[in-house]
Amino acid sequence: MPRVRATLVLASLLAMVAALPTVHADDWPQFRGPNCSGIATGSKPLPVKFSATENVRWTANVGDGVGGAVVAAGRVFASGMTAAETVSLFAFDSATGKKLWQRDWPTGPLAEVHATNSQASATPAADADRVYFYFSTLGLVAVDAKTGKDLWQKKLPTPFFVFKWGAGMSPVLYRDMVLFCQDDDLNPAFWALDKATGELRWRDERLDMAVNYSQPVICTTDGRDEIVVAGTGMLIGYDPQTGKRRWFAKTLLRNIKTTPVCQDGVIYISVQSGAIANQWLASVDRDAKAGNNDNRLDKAEIQRFVGKQPIPEAFFKKTFDRGDQNKDGFLEGRELDVAFLHPDNFAGGDFNAVGDAAAEQFILAVRGGGEGDVTKSHLLWKHKTKNTDHIVSPFVSDGRMFLLKEGGISTVFSTERGESLRNAKRVGRGGGYFASPVYGDGKIYLASDNGQVTVLKNAADYEELAVNDVGESIIATPAIADGRLLVRSRTRLTSFGAAE
Repeated sequence: MPRVRATLVLASLLAMVAALPTVHADDWPQFRGPNCSGIATGSKPLPVKFSATENVRWTANVGDGVGGAVVAAGRVFASGMTAAETVSLFAFDSATGKKLWQRDWPTGPLAEVHATNSQASATPAADADRVYFYFSTLGLVAVDAKTGKDLWQKKLPTPFFVFKWGAGMSPVLYRDMVLFCQDDDLNPAFWALDKATGELRWRDERLDMAVNYSQPVICTTDGRDEIVVAGTGMLIGYDPQTGKRRWFAKTLLRNIKTTPVCQDGVIYISVQSGAIANQWLASVDRDAKAGNNDNRLDKAEIQRFVGKQPIPEAFFKKTFDRGDQNKDGFLEGRELDVAFLHPDNFAGGDFNAVGDAAAEQFILAVRGGGEGDVTKSHLLWKHKTKNTDHIVSPFVSDGRMFLLKEGGISTVFSTERGESLRNAKRVGRGGGYFASPVYGDGKIYLASDNGQVTVLKNAADYEELAVNDVGESIIATPAIADGRLLVRSRTRLTSFGAAE
């Protein structure tokens, strides 16, 4: 039965790839590959053991970055910061690593981002004709895949993030459209652009969302495609042609950084998040430099926390002024919820006067399809757990949902009912995890920020086959295509192949 189920999943992914006329079956066209699933569609052997010197096919310096590589039509694309205010996009021959071209763009002054992130945080998307690239001050850019020459550019609002997480979203391809969703602190929105021209097909203003980092995925139910996006409190199914919200399920928490996985019309999600008011108090009011630990916030306190970057007045109007109900110049208690959550979407827990910022954690499965509010009708199961991660997306295969968190702690659940299939187990050699699992040739690859890649057998016992040190921190999710494992470490892109 597991072999049959795996074959059906692969057939579904191949069908989705085939729907894109300029994408080859073995391509890895976007973040986490086909439909952001982490599952490669090729069948070529992949390496078990490798290192900075072992089973290396080629390596290239690509600047500082945490966005992954993508592969289309025998070309590999990756981005990086090559100077303080220069972002570059690189193209390489997949087989040889020969650099085909490099594009450099001046970025202008950039807002500070957390040290774990990079200004070059987006994974490109690509097909045989074009590469689609996002950068915070450039918007979406499309260049010729063969030459790197400009084709079109769509300026988007420069995102604003109070907590300095920075931008982290990437373009996703669907048929003849480029999809891009960014839920920032100022202008949360979802755009669908024409792949060939960059013209706007539709846009959804997601003003009911707080900050999220979850990629759009495609769910096909009864022959009908839906673009599914997870966000604040809600999972939303969009009509691909119009951008209208067909359905929503109020099943999530305050924010989400993981990306769901869709299989056979079911959406599987792992989520971890704390209440928004408590996060603001813990991060700003209790900050050693910005706050004064009085359980309330004023505008000056928030500005000190952000630092030199001026906070847009539109942000304060949207949040602070709405929340300051007694107009005393402070946000306190329930006012924090009112300020930072949309009035129609109070998700993820209310203000806790004790200041308990402990995160809630869930795994859940939602059936796609339906119309309107499907919270009760389409939720298949939902369980609390102590072992989700707030960044690492789940790996779903063979009726199992595999989760990985900080320190290499793994758990496994049944996709049928969400029941635990085994106790938590450590894999690899510790470290922090930001990259999500990827799969090919019967193997699961887990990349950690300590520069180690753990290889597991994709079976019920998840046998550990090897732990490989590539010599540099890894934040980006690896790519798999053309019989190669492509690891984008902090400053390098390395192609690993099976022993010859």
